[in-house]
Amino acid sequence: MPKKFLSLLWGACLISSSLSANYLDKETADRIRKNTDAIIAKDLNTKELIFSKDEQKINQPASLTKIMTAILAIESGRMNDIVTITREMIQVEPTKAGLRIGEKFYLRDLVKAAMVMSANDAAMSIGVYLGDGNVENFVVKMNKKAKAMGMKNTNFTNPCGFDIGNHYSTALDLLKMSEYAIKNNQFNEMAKLKRHDFTAINTKRAYAAYTHNKLLNNYKYAVGIKTGYTQKAGPCLIARAKNGNKDVLVVMLNSEQRWKDIRTIFEDVLPQITENRAVAPTKKIVTPKQKAPKKTQKKKTQNA
Repeated sequence: MPKKFLSLLWGACLISSSLSANYLDKETADRIRKNTDAIIAKDLNTKELIFSKDEQKINQPASLTKIMTAILAIESGRMNDIVTITREMIQVEPTKAGLRIGEKFYLRDLVKAAMVMSANDAAMSIGVYLGDGNVENFVVKMNKKAKAMGMKNTNFTNPCGFDIGNHYSTALDLLKMSEYAIKNNQFNEMAKLKRHDFTAINTKRAYAAYTHNKLLNNYKYAVGIKTGYTQKAGPCLIARAKNGNKDVLVVMLNSEQRWKDIRTIFEDVLPQITENRAVAPTKKIVTPKQKAPKKTQKKKTQNA
């Protein structure tokens, strides 16, 4: 099937789905739009788009970037490699695991630290190591993979998600990346971890990485996947919840009330899509409206 036709078909699906498959009442939908710069929510079983706003608008992805970093590491087949930490790997802004120069770790532990606690020193270590000593080589791989996933409006400049240079994506592209990632069982096991304990191979120094994903501790249907924050990107979240055979994936960018709003989406949507799909939703259909992005309160920690 021609690529042009597929693109048109996908675009048509976005338009029709956002209008016809909306399970949120008008008041709730308006509040979420006000709180969020861009959002897209999808029922992974039916492939229906259940809610969206500005899903193709350019935004900063912050630590959602680390999903791509993790996937490349997993697919490298080198997760059991031993990585020696260098100065370049740890000269990054917080959040950090606190890795020390000369310490040795299994690559798999660095990937888990990057995913679970969003450790930038771990993510940079992955990039430098798999870039054969040059993180720029790894960034090339990131962008090549993004194109292969169909991420047409994305450009990565680093493996951590820092707002450096022309580092950007869209909610739609990040949804595509996430859909690809969650097909990998090894990735899914990492994405739902609440904590990861690991030890430096040579020094025996112990580390504990705790998740920033509040849903994993407070919402029984949550199964991952990643948080993000920078001053420019604002609070970001990619979340997934499963109830029986129902599966919902949501991307939220610059979302001031991400934890409150994601709970609302899941609690409103999951019960409805768990019921007989032949029964039409009783809630009002809402057409997405565009709003100017909200300013977020500055925080010291980056890429949480």
